[in-house]
Amino acid sequence: MSDNNQPKTNNQQLSTNFETLAIRTQTERSQFDEHSTPLYLTSSFVFEDAEDMRASFAEEKSKNLYSRFSNPNVTEFTDKIAKMEGAEAGYAFATGMAAIYSTFATLLNAGDHIVSCQSVFGSTHTLFTKYFPKWNIETTYFKAEDSENVEKYIKPNTKILYLETPTNPAIEILDLEFFGKIAKKHNLIFIVDNCFATPYLQQPIKYGADVVVHSATKLIDGQGRVLGGVAVGREDLIREIYLFARNTGPAMSPFNAWVLSKSLETLAIRVERHCENALKVAKFLESHPNVELTKYPFLPSHPSYEVAKKQMKLGGNIVAFEIKGGIEGGRKFLDKIKMCSLSANLGDTRTIVTHPASTTHSKLSDEERNEVGITAGLVRCSVGLENVDDIIADLKQALD
Repeated sequence: MSDNNQPKTNNQQLSTNFETLAIRTQTERSQFDEHSTPLYLTSSFVFEDAEDMRASFAEEKSKNLYSRFSNPNVTEFTDKIAKMEGAEAGYAFATGMAAIYSTFATLLNAGDHIVSCQSVFGSTHTLFTKYFPKWNIETTYFKAEDSENVEKYIKPNTKILYLETPTNPAIEILDLEFFGKIAKKHNLIFIVDNCFATPYLQQPIKYGADVVVHSATKLIDGQGRVLGGVAVGREDLIREIYLFARNTGPAMSPFNAWVLSKSLETLAIRVERHCENALKVAKFLESHPNVELTKYPFLPSHPSYEVAKKQMKLGGNIVAFEIKGGIEGGRKFLDKIKMCSLSANLGDTRTIVTHPASTTHSKLSDEERNEVGITAGLVRCSVGLENVDDIIADLKQALD
């Protein structure tokens, strides 16, 4: 965990620029004077004597105790994300869903209520509709197009306002500034899943978010290698999330943290190219006769284009499009793909196409899929780093 009771990375920062923070935030050098951070594959840490052990467990001194609590590699990764997001503290998890679940489980009590955007990741929707009701926690969804009326869904027992933006997989854009003001007005905890944008493109804390969550498995890793998640935000809230996670065990492994921290060094340059390619792919899809609808935040045709331009640096790497022919049309398209990968992941160097209705959201009923904005012919394309002409050529031959 990155807070005042845990060991810190070096803080001799020469710059506040994103790229420099991503590269120069490192653990303190060991006696071996290494240039690149070493891998701390250890489950536990030793103490000098009984007093050192007592003071460390009492949190009177900053020291690693056990890698389920903190580890130098995990601290380095978490500190980087916290600085990138402008957060006070953070805690890293084994997966993105571990981050989301632990955040909600920490901050909610029986009888509390969540107001959430309708288009959310399938597993998040399952938490809201299957598991949280067992603990008498209810969720009310609002549609993106009904954002201006969100206050009518807020109840006396509402505790959390939750958003994804851009949403998964419908690529809806929600106005962070507007929702930040709503959360403040009603004294709600404002949580944002910033996975699709990454901190390079968007920093929700600037607009009033209290906690920001990520699946680090996606663009943060960027090469489809490891799983990870992270929550950053207000120090008092992160402290509670840390204590929950410390006792329930969803900690990120040191190896994954080491990989992810190295990945952050190239996040800016990777995301720039992802976005450049994605915009070209979106423009191609928008002009194809077998595509009913194309949604990409930086296409002028996107209903929330102006909001996207206001709060995002670039449009991200995810393009959603509706193929003519419904579920069968979507399946035929996937079967004709040659170069692009068919996978449930996203944010990889390799372009990935997914048909949510028959894959990631297939366990949901038609009604549930419609609830979260997933139509029968919707395809999600995670645009990679291949030459964009090759990406477009593969999509074209599958669509023709």
